[in-house]
Amino acid sequence: MYKKYFERFLNANEGKLHFAAHSHHYWPDVTREAQIKYWDDSAKYVDEKWGKFFSNEFAQLQINIASVLNISNPQQITFAPNTHELAYRVLSGLPHGAKILTTDSEFYSFDRQINRLSEEDIFEVTKIQNTNDESFLENFIQEANTDKYDLIFISQVFFNSAFAIKDLVSFVKSINTKAEIVIDAYHAFMALPTDLSEIEDRIFYMAGGYKYCGSGEGSCFLISPKNTKLTPRNTGWFAQMGDLTNFSEDKVPFSNDGFRFAGSTMDFSAIYRMNAVLNLWKHENISVRDIHSHVEKNQTEFLTGILGTKLESKIVATTNKGHFIAFKFSTSHECEDYAANLKANHVNIDYRRNILRFGFSIYQDSDDIIKLIKIIKNIG
Repeated sequence: MYKKYFERFLNANEGKLHFAAHSHHYWPDVTREAQIKYWDDSAKYVDEKWGKFFSNEFAQLQINIASVLNISNPQQITFAPNTHELAYRVLSGLPHGAKILTTDSEFYSFDRQINRLSEEDIFEVTKIQNTNDESFLENFIQEANTDKYDLIFISQVFFNSAFAIKDLVSFVKSINTKAEIVIDAYHAFMALPTDLSEIEDRIFYMAGGYKYCGSGEGSCFLISPKNTKLTPRNTGWFAQMGDLTNFSEDKVPFSNDGFRFAGSTMDFSAIYRMNAVLNLWKHENISVRDIHSHVEKNQTEFLTGILGTKLESKIVATTNKGHFIAFKFSTSHECEDYAANLKANHVNIDYRRNILRFGFSIYQDSDDIIKLIKIIKNIG
């Protein structure tokens, strides 16, 4: 049904079952054309290309993302090559000694960065244990509402378990505090239907194209709340584009929109690719809800099929999940061995320490699920 959009990646990997969509998602064919278009535009416009990029592809991508997430201010979106850059830029707007509330299950780039800053006593960090259930969210909200934190950072879907915040809007509205709220949505964007219209002016929301959007590396974005007063110490020349605020000779000016958190010169080919993907789904009338429905069907078939196998007892139980399914092994070595068996059978998955992950997407169909189940049963 959807494979026709991914023919180049599928043909290049003929004979393989790719179940690592949560890690490196296949790219639709339109991204190749977009990459070439970026080259052609660079050749055509040369020194004038920046004006074209910002007024065309950049602005169009803001509109496309705003449409997917149902936000009313596309200009609050800015881009960077990775979410680490965006997260660090938000952190750089906090005062020395700021208190941060997060979890023990955030992706490595943020977790490593926050640990390093904590080592230097720049920030005071509190981490809530993620038990992958509603009680964890209740505990998190309770701690957040002590109103002693300057920033709250949490994933919409957790990378090490697939546990998802089922109702993000209610979750955010349950936090009644002055703290900035940052949502890491990398495992949610273009996977889980998400409507930010009620909370767009309350949260920072960041994600990217490397995973379920299928546009590859280099295209990450941050939606910042309108009229935020944060002034990042980590800032680049893009940040003074657009509407400027606090402009004076003795003070660094910042845009009063998403550019406030922008950096500097980057490779815009990723912007072209992401735009091409979102334009494709818009043209084909394929919504995030359609994508999610397809994945849920395949996940259900997969989980039914592995009953009675070694994997059944290792499923990381979650009350709500994203587009991958995690399995917890006793040791990292055991997990690595199982992953090697799958790879020997031409199945691409990935693992993080002792957590094995199967990622699902729309370029997989029922035949792929049947083949995968057969291989798992043969492994034992």
